[in-house]
Amino acid sequence: MGLLSELLLLPLAPARLAKWTIDRVIDVASQEYNDPTVVRRELAELNRQLDAGSISAEEFDRREDELLDRLYGAPPEKGPS
Repeated sequence: MGLLSELLLLPLAPARLAKWTIDRVIDVASQEYNDPTVVRRELAELNRQLDAGSISAEEFDRREDELLDRLYGAPPEKGPS
């Protein structure tokens, strides 16, 4: 971009910075959410909760399916509308 373009867009700099920051936060959150190490750790914790009796078998199955979908990259399903 030329100098004139930069000067004209200068008032939009805070909004552009905010958008850039939000994009970076979303990228990092997505990487952490889909990190196989994190998902495996959550699966292990879920198994501990089932063994301790703090969750039901139905709850375990539902949450395990969600974690396995995350681990293997299945797109999240939409709930009933």
